[in-house]
Order: sequence, then C-alpha cells, then structure tokens
Amino acid sequence: MKLTYRFAVLAVAMATPLPAVAATINAMMYKNPQCSCCEAYAAYLEKNGFKVDIKPVNNLSQISSDAGVPADLEGCHTMMVDGYVVDGLVPVDIVKKLLTERPAIAGITLAGMPAGAPGMGGEKDGPFTVYAFTKDGKAPTVYATE
Repeated sequence: MKLTYRFAVLAVAMATPLPAVAATINAMMYKNPQCSCCEAYAAYLEKNGFKVDIKPVNNLSQISSDAGVPADLEGCHTMMVDGYVVDGLVPVDIVKKLLTERPAIAGITLAGMPAGAPGMGGEKDGPFTVYAFTKDGKAPTVYATE
C-alpha cells in the first residue's frame, strides 16, 4: 500500500505543470549620448525582467519621428521592444501591459523627463499620463495613467 501511495504522489507531481519561468524581454534603446537617466531607466527595466541593449545616437529626434512618436510627446530615449515603440520613462507595469494586451498601435510614450519617473530623481507630483500613438496620423490617445 505504501508503494502505491508513493507512485500516486509521484504521478501527481509529474502531471502538475511547473511554474513558468518568466522569459527575458529583449529591448533596444536609442538614446542621446549625453543623457544619463536612460541608463538608470535601463537598469530599472533589467531589474524587472528586461534585457536592454543601449545604443547612443546623435539623431534621436529622427529615430523617434521614424518610429511614429509625435514630436510634442517625445521622451528622452526611444526603445524598441517586441514590435512596439516605448518612448520615454514609461513605468514597467505599463510596458508589460502593452506587451500583454498587444493593441493595434505603434507604441506608447511618456513625454519629457518628469520628476519621479523611473530613472529620474525627484518626487512624483501627480499621475503620469502615457499616450498611445499610431503611424497613420491619428491623434494620440491616453493609454494609461499611473
């Protein structure tokens, strides 16, 4: 009887799926060579399951424009991740929401370099508004606030 019980426990253990190990999310960040908050933002993402390659460029505005980021909503860097553009210091929960929901947009952006944003110093003084944008000329829409 003891042997049968052990086999039953072993059979249940083998049939129970193991917890999925979160896969690393690869990203390519284009940044102005003089901006230091981008490295802090990349370190923040890496602590949250991302692998970020950083490429300093002197034509960040052109890269952002080519990616569809509206000029008035540009952040301090442009990152490509899993088919989307993430511009600026977008909190990781919102980036992961984008990658889970997979909406029909080009990407998301948190304009400027707001105090208290991931990678920036200072105190957050209100909610961050993250905008979704497309490449077809439609006006950006609010994607999330945090």
